[in-house]
Amino acid sequence: MAVVLANRQLTLYALKHPWARDANGVPVPPDPTQRSERRGTWPGSALEQPDGTWSLRLDPASWPVEPGDIVGDETGMSWTVTTARDHRVPGCPAADYVQVTATRNPPEVP
Repeated sequence: MAVVLANRQLTLYALKHPWARDANGVPVPPDPTQRSERRGTWPGSALEQPDGTWSLRLDPASWPVEPGDIVGDETGMSWTVTTARDHRVPGCPAADYVQVTATRNPPEVP
């Protein structure tokens, strides 16, 4: 088992979910230029993966986290959530975390 230690302070900006739907029933995300209120700032980690995506670990207090939400750190970097999973370790709440896959804003271009 590998342990990923916190390497920065992460802030979650959660959008309003569920999104509104258009006349055809397709979800319409909110205006991307407006951030929702921040949910909180907690120690977490952000690691770039070989495929260019980012793996983030958030405090379980940030749950629920949905695709489209924004995570930022104290240096001004931010990421858009593509997937999120609440990971709980039975009998060991100190090891609980929210596993997030995200893309960096703006995306890095090779």
